[in-house]
Amino acid sequence: MSSTLVISIMVGLIILLLLVGTPVKFMRIIGQTTVKLGIGVLLLFFINVFGGAIGLHIPINFFTAVVSGFLGIFGIASLAAIHLFIIP
Repeated sequence: MSSTLVISIMVGLIILLLLVGTPVKFMRIIGQTTVKLGIGVLLLFFINVFGGAIGLHIPINFFTAVVSGFLGIFGIASLAAIHLFIIP
């Protein structure tokens, strides 16, 4: 391939990207979801570390991370209530 063809393809892609735009909203949603899941995993970890003294252990898996990440403190409290009262 000649260098003029490569440069013209790159310029064409840059112009196309400028006209169409990047999917900013989609990337923002993916980023926020990742941050919430990370916070949920950290909350579960600290609950397991400090709750070990009273016999509270919530397993860290995808479902509990989603619940604790998106619901926050209320999700942690509901998971702890399920562990203490429903699952003997």
